[in-house]
Amino acid sequence: WWSYRAQDFRKSNRGLRLDHIWTSPGLTGAVVKDTARIHDDVREWDRPSDHAPVTVDLDV
Repeated sequence: WWSYRAQDFRKSNRGLRLDHIWTSPGLTGAVVKDTARIHDDVREWDRPSDHAPVTVDLDV
């Protein structure tokens, strides 16, 4: 999580991440290795959520 009290959320980066990407068993093999990403840039938006989108590439 990222505290709203911190001046720089990246410096105070701590805690657990609760956002996940789930796939069905049939898509597990389609996950492209090393493409998972947490889009923390949304934390720079005005009044952001404490969650961030997560993505992964699939080779389907």
